Amino acid sequence: MKDYICTTPIALIIFNRPNLTQQVLAEIRKVRPVKLLVIADAPRTDQRDDIEKCALVRNLIDGIDWECEIIKNYSPVHLGCGKRPATGMDWVFSLVEEAIILEDDCLPHPTFFPYCQELLKKYSDDQRIMSISGNNFQFGRRRTADSYYFSRYTQTCGWATWKRAWRHYDFDMKLWPEVRDGKWLFDIFGSMQVANRSDQPQFEVIGGVRVAQYWQRVFEAAYQKKIDAWDFQFAFSCFLQSGLHILPNTNLVSNIGYGPEGTHTKDKGSCLANLPVEEMEFPLKHPRFIIRDAWADTFLQANNFSC
Repeated sequence: MKDYICTTPIALIIFNRPNLTQQVLAEIRKVRPVKLLVIADAPRTDQRDDIEKCALVRNLIDGIDWECEIIKNYSPVHLGCGKRPATGMDWVFSLVEEAIILEDDCLPHPTFFPYCQELLKKYSDDQRIMSISGNNFQFGRRRTADSYYFSRYTQTCGWATWKRAWRHYDFDMKLWPEVRDGKWLFDIFGSMQVANRSDQPQFEVIGGVRVAQYWQRVFEAAYQKKIDAWDFQFAFSCFLQSGLHILPNTNLVSNIGYGPEGTHTKDKGSCLANLPVEEMEFPLKHPRFIIRDAWADTFLQANNFSC
């Protein structure tokens, strides 16, 4: 790792949090990426402090001291935490075929980068795989000795993907009415009951119908623009393609943005806040088959998403 240089483009999404951005940049600096694409939103017109804070963050980008091609995409107007990342990643994938993506509150372990880089190459032409995540929210549970597993859920607190996968993305979710009215979510999630894996014999049962109803509420809110987000739209586009996502068996990225400045992450007491990161061991141990880990997915749905 000491001599590793990240040759995969890194996309960094920034706004108005200089302290967090500085920490993330310090980790990026360790792998000295050769290309950095920076997506920034403009200050909010009703928040006077934003002008100074956004300027401080952008100064950090200007102060990058390793040899690196820096390409900036700074919005002249405030777009918000939904449309700005969405339009920014549209821009990223107009320039590159693949990218590792970090937001300003996603603090990676240095091994996150070679992990993403290796898997981006390995699965570059596998249309089943839609993204590679650095997040593990299994809290110590694991089913295999492999380095990662396959999930139907995308986790985007530090992740990577390809242009071929992003091309399915639609911020406005134009296909949602057809999917909603045709009750296609029930075909995606099924109606059989699945159990929450536990070390104990007791199981928390989640019906497939309830899971579908949860996602129907979320997608309807995103479609109606009642949620200022971009990631639910990505999850929707991947569900429609029956896509799979790679999740590590070791947590590689910590969300350090929980608190009053966060938009969707205000609860400092969240079980997902400031999770410790661990080193990914190399060489990676690749699964010998590509099958979704339904046990892990059920635990994720039960503990990370409210049914």
